[in-house]
Amino acid sequence: MVKAVCVLQGEVQGTLWFEQDSGSNPVKVTGEVTGLKPGLHGFHIHEFGDNTNGCTSAGPHFNPLKKDHGGPEDSARHVGDLGNVTAGADGVAKVNITDKMIGLEGDHNIIGRTLVVHADPDDLGKGGHELSATTGNAGARLACGVIGITK
Repeated sequence: MVKAVCVLQGEVQGTLWFEQDSGSNPVKVTGEVTGLKPGLHGFHIHEFGDNTNGCTSAGPHFNPLKKDHGGPEDSARHVGDLGNVTAGADGVAKVNITDKMIGLEGDHNIIGRTLVVHADPDDLGKGGHELSATTGNAGARLACGVIGITK
């Protein structure tokens, strides 16, 4: 079992935990994000583990396969496309995602990359906006954190 953690900092806060049995098994992502407006918020792994200029320096979505943006269930998607998290009326998004594309080892390893929570819903590449194919038109980066190994 490989485990990782990400502490989000910015306009909203949160802690996310990642677990993967060795090999090509899916990664389970759990935790919560607080301080959000109620509703959907884009939730992505970005290419760089660099937060020196806030969330901007994290770069684009992690996309080693050079595909267009999509939803987590789409065959054509960035590796880092985890869809949306949903915040309740209390502003808390409880996260419980299992994803088959990201990894904690191997070619799609996300350790050392940045997790970003966005201000707006991710349209999963289907919104028809000029940003749909690259970002899901998910808006500003509210919080981010580098994903690191934990025990």
